[in-house]
Amino acid sequence: MELISSKNLKNYLLLMRLDKPIGIWLVMWPMLWSLWIASEGQVSIKILLIFLSGTVIMRSAGCVLNDFADRKIDPHVKRTQNRPIASGKVSEKEAIILFIILMSLAFTLIFFLNLTTKFFAIGGALVTVIYPFAKRVLSAPQLVLGIAFGWGVPMAFAAEIGHVPLLGWLIFFIAIIWALIYDTYYAMVDRDDDLNLGVRSTAILFGRYDLFIIGLLQCSMLVLLFFMAQLAALGMWVYSAIMISMLIMIYHQWLTKEKDRESCFKAFKHNHYIGMTVFIGIILHYQT
Repeated sequence: MELISSKNLKNYLLLMRLDKPIGIWLVMWPMLWSLWIASEGQVSIKILLIFLSGTVIMRSAGCVLNDFADRKIDPHVKRTQNRPIASGKVSEKEAIILFIILMSLAFTLIFFLNLTTKFFAIGGALVTVIYPFAKRVLSAPQLVLGIAFGWGVPMAFAAEIGHVPLLGWLIFFIAIIWALIYDTYYAMVDRDDDLNLGVRSTAILFGRYDLFIIGLLQCSMLVLLFFMAQLAALGMWVYSAIMISMLIMIYHQWLTKEKDRESCFKAFKHNHYIGMTVFIGIILHYQT
């Protein structure tokens, strides 16, 4: 079968962006915050393994569908013109088959979870399908991305305690705001190309106020993280982690002051350290 031939395996892995794990980390951190907080540091190994596997699979599926949706756009964007579908290394049919295989694997995982989590998983799958096409309709498709990337939060609470409390929805909202921050940096990299192609993004929507609005979102995220720590009765390790995250955000504002492509892309990737820092703080809280 052509789809699973070793000749094309590398292209399928590239299509799933497994060579660029930043997206996996950005999805994973809020989910891990939620698993640890929901279980008060006593995470089920079975649930942890399912969620880690599901994160990788769903992010890969999202990348495949995104590149399929952008197959007419990517060849005209410098950063994306060498992607497997855009360059013709993977056919449209192969991409669809790969997407179906990945989604089937993801749905296999949810059979080991409770009924509430299964319902959330179906919702997450729908958001994954919707996002790649949102940039053609919405001026702020990053909102849909935030929902997709943060969907592991309510799922984590549902899997651990059977429902999603106010704290879970708060963390979900934080994840959405965070996605608006880092994906606006990401969209600033492609802003000129997107303007020419008619693709919508928050980088275009915010215009010359982009860094100012990102700054407001960063302040909002920090306030909500402090509220999260208070609501979850977390200690000084987490508060310290939030303060370190604030310093990283300040650095990002300084880094991108000229709004050049390289700096904006670097700021996007550095957001990974914010999620990691908060998670370390949560782990230390429950371990000390």
